[in-house]
Amino acid sequence: MKILFVYPAYPDTFWSFKYALKIIHKKAAYPPLGALTVAAMLPPEWEKKLVDLNVTKKLTDAQIKWADYVFISAMTVQRDSVRDVVAQCNRLKAKVVAGGPLFTAEYDEFTGIDHFVLGEGEVTVPLFLADLAKGCPQHIYTTSERPDITMTPAPMWSLINLKNYSAMSLQYSRGCPFNCEFCDIIMLNGHTPRTKSKEQFLGELDGLYKNGWRASILIVDDNFIGNKRKLKQEILPALLNWMDKKRHPFTYQTEASINIADDDELMDMMVATGFNKVFVGIETPNENSLVECNKSQNTKRDLADCVKNILNHGLEVMGGFIVGFDNDPQSIFKNQINFIQKTGIVTAMVGLLNAPRGTQLYQRLLKEKRLVKGFSGDNTDFSLNFKPKMDLPSLVTGYKHILNTIYAPKEYYARVTTFLKEYKHPKMKRRPKVQMYHVHAVFGAFWLLGVVDKGRWHFWKMMLTTLFRRPKSIAMPFGFAIFGLHFRKVFEKSIKGLPDVAVK
Repeated sequence: MKILFVYPAYPDTFWSFKYALKIIHKKAAYPPLGALTVAAMLPPEWEKKLVDLNVTKKLTDAQIKWADYVFISAMTVQRDSVRDVVAQCNRLKAKVVAGGPLFTAEYDEFTGIDHFVLGEGEVTVPLFLADLAKGCPQHIYTTSERPDITMTPAPMWSLINLKNYSAMSLQYSRGCPFNCEFCDIIMLNGHTPRTKSKEQFLGELDGLYKNGWRASILIVDDNFIGNKRKLKQEILPALLNWMDKKRHPFTYQTEASINIADDDELMDMMVATGFNKVFVGIETPNENSLVECNKSQNTKRDLADCVKNILNHGLEVMGGFIVGFDNDPQSIFKNQINFIQKTGIVTAMVGLLNAPRGTQLYQRLLKEKRLVKGFSGDNTDFSLNFKPKMDLPSLVTGYKHILNTIYAPKEYYARVTTFLKEYKHPKMKRRPKVQMYHVHAVFGAFWLLGVVDKGRWHFWKMMLTTLFRRPKSIAMPFGFAIFGLHFRKVFEKSIKGLPDVAVK
């Protein structure tokens, strides 16, 4: 068999990092980890190729004609690109196999696909392969089984050029113990965190190391600290030992719930092993809205103090925020801005509430007859797939005001300064090797943000303040400035020509 894996393109969103990638001369932020893992599940004698449309930008007819089957994996936000790829395959009469979060949630929305391999691939891929070998593959393979991921193979890194990406990605665990109403994680991966073995995880790191990777790694887990005991007693000590032996070749970033702030020992261990960023779903400073969406881990605590404690331990907090809850008051927009500015969360991702298909929120709104249309998955899309309780023009206008404020140069660079006041710069066992893209980033930031950009005076104020007051942290403002430019351009593009009311 000849198998062509196709990873569809992302639109311009906060998470695409399109404009930041141009400055550092990288083509995509992260590799298609799911496709690389499924590739390793297929028979080793099969020929395999991968086209990442975030890297190459074009899928050729010749590439499709080469393959016996085209495998497509995608997330919700890639839906439009998926339809283009499927149409091209159909025109060439190529066999298409589809899987991943998008299709698992809404496979019935797609035509032109020969085989759906849904749910977790460790269960459904072998079923498909067995039927394929017998000459009778089915149209749909699905499962509710939660497999033991200690049996998951290492990603097939040979299918990509690592130099095209700004960071690599690995998975240690699946599942989250919490029950947020709007989240589809528990639908896709369940409540109980399932983890890989220590040897397995370190083996995957060895694979990246042997392939020459020496930069950041995103641990893509739903909630990295879902099983804190195993982390503290087994995984992090083993990882620290591995890092020491390899002279600390990587830095790590991941996603965790806010209760990471309750465990000083855990944060210290993470920082010692090389973790420097953690994405936290803060959602809202409004307690009633947190109760509404069952975000219990965020209630009955001072969220600002939690953020401060995480920063004080040497971890940058990237924050997720939402507006549009039923319990949001008219003051929520001002309160969100004040919270973000006060806490120094530089990378603040603010989105309108939407209900992904299959979530508890989706089911509730369906019963209340408030659903309108499908969820785009785009966190910069000024649309809702339900009828909100707040007056819609007020909600959309307030959301615009949040983004227009927090990404304006004055407020954004002021937030960087606030962050650096609270952030405890960890002692580095080994300074990262300076690579060419670092040089591009420095010169690109100086030119675009210090000379060309309208907010250049605020940029220089931030840089000079850091240089004189916190010289050890001087490298960080460059990265923040580049990301800030990306966020601002995505926002400006998303509102261009946008009507006051947008509902899909």
